[in-house]
Amino acid sequence: MSNARSFYGWKLVGALSAMDFLNLGFPFYIGAIINPYMLQHIAMSRGLFGFGSTLLNLFVGIPSTLVAISIVRLGIRSTYLIGSAFVCAGSLFLAFATTKPWEFLLGFGVINGIGVCFGDIIPGSTAAARWFVRYRGRAVGLVLSGSGVCGFVMAPLIDKLLRANGGNWHLGWEIVAGGAVLAGIIALLFVKERPEDLGQLPDGDAKAAAGAPPQHAASALTTKYEWTPGEAYRTSSYWLVVIAGLAAQFPFFIFVAHWMLHLQGAGIPSGDAAFSMGLFTVSCVAGRLIGGWLMDTMTARYAFAIGLSCYLIGSLAAMHVGPGALLIANSAAVLYGLGIGWTFTCMTTCIAHFYGPTAFPKLAGTLLLLTSGGASPAGWVGGKIFDVYGGYARAWQLNIAVTVVGIVAILFAAMPRHRTESSAVAKAA
Repeated sequence: MSNARSFYGWKLVGALSAMDFLNLGFPFYIGAIINPYMLQHIAMSRGLFGFGSTLLNLFVGIPSTLVAISIVRLGIRSTYLIGSAFVCAGSLFLAFATTKPWEFLLGFGVINGIGVCFGDIIPGSTAAARWFVRYRGRAVGLVLSGSGVCGFVMAPLIDKLLRANGGNWHLGWEIVAGGAVLAGIIALLFVKERPEDLGQLPDGDAKAAAGAPPQHAASALTTKYEWTPGEAYRTSSYWLVVIAGLAAQFPFFIFVAHWMLHLQGAGIPSGDAAFSMGLFTVSCVAGRLIGGWLMDTMTARYAFAIGLSCYLIGSLAAMHVGPGALLIANSAAVLYGLGIGWTFTCMTTCIAHFYGPTAFPKLAGTLLLLTSGGASPAGWVGGKIFDVYGGYARAWQLNIAVTVVGIVAILFAAMPRHRTESSAVAKAA
């Protein structure tokens, strides 16, 4: 039952990617299409509007410790169900009860943010870390690709639907709520906690003789020691990954909150702006797959640093968009999509590679809390820059500076060796 043909891990990856499509792609990327229509009916400044994205990103991180506890005590499936329930509730609140700015902030930022935290990134990455070792990077990349596919496929459709219905943003949030219900059904039917529950081994390896290890040896790219969270927190590499993760998310948060408005303000029509956002999201998919493949084939810090460099070129391009430079705008969107997809896969896989799957839920929870929480003011910062300077040029300059800091940090984040590993290497020598 544990041969490669019947291995359940890749089927599970498909289910997890579908939930990423629904629990993250719908409220996050489709929300980026819906929210400008809300801005036309709910009076608020660009700073307050951007603060909605700040809250969303903040609450994607704040409950991370609770998500880790939920995974350990209740399981991955139950954690997904909790997240789907929050996304559904927040979206229904936005669709039927939101008429004031504070209600927008509560529904979009707080409730949906909690839903995304419980219903996507940490449980999905934890499942991939448990079910895969040799192909862990690729599995994580595939799991986190669903949201990018959602943005590319659904963003133009939702924008067209809303324009055809007179900018009826209520309809948009009803669709998001329906997607959350579907995600809950998928979790209930298809999520399996561990390969051992089905008599299988990670990566689908056949069982070896009694007392023997799995057929493949541990890769030089992954730890051979199962760290505890406390031990991991005492390594410099963990905190360097946190710094690089902050640098990976801050530019992304500014982009998602303000790209549509930036393009429209530069004279680009709404339909072309929505298409650009679609290119961004499909590029996220390509970035996740590239990042995942590189994490399985080369040193983690170098793969991460290359992904961050996409932001540098993308930010330069973003400063030169206009109605006669649509190719430049689309190129910036593609580079930003590659950047976040690539680096987010690297960020989460780094933790699994460096410290093992046992400590992963808590370490990933802390990582997401610090990176999403620390980068969460980006949407508000981007809005304030516009309010003060009347444009977004300085926002892209800020993104360049943040990215440079992240590249420097990750280049020093070598895979840590536990003292037992170091002793074993010394004895072998």
